[in-house]
Amino acid sequence: MASYHEESGLGDIPKMRTVDLEGTLEKGYWKSRPTSRIRSFPTRAAQWCVDHLRPAFLTGIGGHSSHQGRRTAYLDGLRGFAAFLVYWGHHELWAHDGIGAEMIFENAYGYQKKHYFVAFPGVRIFFSGGHFAVSVFFVLSGYVLSAKPLSLIRAGDYLQLGDNLASALFRRWLRLHIPVICTTFVYMTYLHLFRIHATPEIKSSYGEELWNWYVELKNFSFVFRTGGEPWFTYNFHSWSIPVEFRGSIVIYTALQAFSKCRPNARLLCELGLIFYFMYIADGWFCALFMSGMLLCDLDLRAARDELPDVFMMLEPFKEGIFYAMLCISMYLGGVPSRTWEEQFLRESPGWHYLSYLKPQAVFDFKWFYLFWAATFLVASISRIHWLKSFFETPFNQYLGRISFAFYLVHGPVLWVLGDRLYAAVGWVRDSHATTCPGWINRFPLPKVGPLGLELNFFAPHLILLPVTLWLAEIVTKFVDEPSVRFAQWFYRKTLAPANQS
Repeated sequence: MASYHEESGLGDIPKMRTVDLEGTLEKGYWKSRPTSRIRSFPTRAAQWCVDHLRPAFLTGIGGHSSHQGRRTAYLDGLRGFAAFLVYWGHHELWAHDGIGAEMIFENAYGYQKKHYFVAFPGVRIFFSGGHFAVSVFFVLSGYVLSAKPLSLIRAGDYLQLGDNLASALFRRWLRLHIPVICTTFVYMTYLHLFRIHATPEIKSSYGEELWNWYVELKNFSFVFRTGGEPWFTYNFHSWSIPVEFRGSIVIYTALQAFSKCRPNARLLCELGLIFYFMYIADGWFCALFMSGMLLCDLDLRAARDELPDVFMMLEPFKEGIFYAMLCISMYLGGVPSRTWEEQFLRESPGWHYLSYLKPQAVFDFKWFYLFWAATFLVASISRIHWLKSFFETPFNQYLGRISFAFYLVHGPVLWVLGDRLYAAVGWVRDSHATTCPGWINRFPLPKVGPLGLELNFFAPHLILLPVTLWLAEIVTKFVDEPSVRFAQWFYRKTLAPANQS
């Protein structure tokens, strides 16, 4: 989910210019430089704050990315857009909770004779597509994590492959968890310091709060845990981070295991693992990661016209095939997800016959359909020019750069600021009586417009979206990108000299 661009730091502060004394004595007078060029430390510090705290999306440079123009730049944009879908879906469900939003947004169109535009096939992913977006994250991670190692495997550079995998595995836990640690610690401290009633409920003392945060964090971040709640109550949405780490281990292991295989044999092994994870064991997230690895392998072979013969036979029909995959993706991505009971799916209009495709191994049926939806989407985008161009637009590239931080901060902003703004404009839920009674209907706005697109739902986002984007920029600059550099530095510090084993 996260971008790996490096941000400039204090070295960008303009340096003080020295006064040119050459020829001063000969001229017989002093010609001073303009005072604007000699900047005091407070001035430079203020300029640094402006440069680094100014919202990029307001300056016209929000979409700038040093990675634009790369072959896979569209993947960054897709990751950013998926993060926005998570943001939007969580806000839709939270704001509309008082009217039973879950029964509408997460059910099929026509379920129990209810017909809402937000639940229409293809449309519903823009209102409740959070799980679809997470599935896309996992496929993208499998793709991106595999790209460099697969290139080294194809080049036969196994020494460099070992170095690459060792470095990647060493850094991965740090890279994923440091931003979670920092953001949840700040959020926990903020709630307790200002006695904010939000999610979660604050403890009686800061010491108790700190201990609770630590206990939850250590259990949450242990990759091999076999029980307990999957949630980290200081950010429920971070449940996907340990899953991301486990999926990364699957990718690194598979890359090493298949590194000496023939190209076609490697493809068969990748397909075999996907089949195992989806149809034999309940390893849906592993299947999503392996799907990304498979797609990356196929793309690298396609770039050199080395695809297996079966793909060459389908070449004349590829445009229709990829458009069909896109349509299937949009439909399956809207799988009803209110419960995991199969009978519920069979009773959902448009899903009765599809429900019989679910393998016995999969417990929560939605992940089976989301596997195919995410795989087909990522596979088709690069072959559909207008769609690929959309994800390469500056704003989507900007979202891609801040996507990890955006994912981490959107929940706290929703629970602290969003909850109060929704209460103020008329979206009242039961918890408001205890969390923010003074905000209820403070600035009521009319609920005009279709469900999910009401005026008083859009209005708070004039504040919420800029605040969330700005905080995501701050976390990206001061937490996310430094955590990448720290992990790289830490790994280099542990390396033995070249002459030692």
